Amino acid sequence: MKRGKGSAAPPLSPPSREPGRAKSKDPPSARHPGKKDMIDLPVLNEDELEEQFVRGSGPGGQATNKTSNCVVLKHIPTGIVVKCHQTRSVDTNRKRAREILREKLDVSYKGDLSEILVRKKESVLRKQEKRRKANENLERKKDFKAAVAADSKPGNGTV
Repeated sequence: MKRGKGSAAPPLSPPSREPGRAKSKDPPSARHPGKKDMIDLPVLNEDELEEQFVRGSGPGGQATNKTSNCVVLKHIPTGIVVKCHQTRSVDTNRKRAREILREKLDVSYKGDLSEILVRKKESVLRKQEKRRKANENLERKKDFKAAVAADSKPGNGTV
């Protein structure tokens, strides 16, 4: 086989793991718990759902306004209605509408004990604490600058 000047690139090898790092046997969801890994959300029975596809609205112009990719999902026993038009894909919107409906049903069934509300409250408390600390630091900084300015004024008797 003769190679010319413009030979092709060598074949790509599969990406390798870092040396000395063992492959984890846990699924990714077990290693990094997140919003989607909630265990106690109620199971949706497809017989209790009423699904419609309606035309979307909002930014996007003709591509959004002409296509019926907005999913309206109604849970018949509770009367909870969810409308999802987050993407242009009907399948993705259907999945997301079902996730949102499960979360709303969880809040409806469990009330204040719902894991979703508990996490939301924890998040709000963390943000408030962060803001409080930032304000305290700003106050300290202002006080320090005022003290430095007062010390550096002429006629204080200090050198």
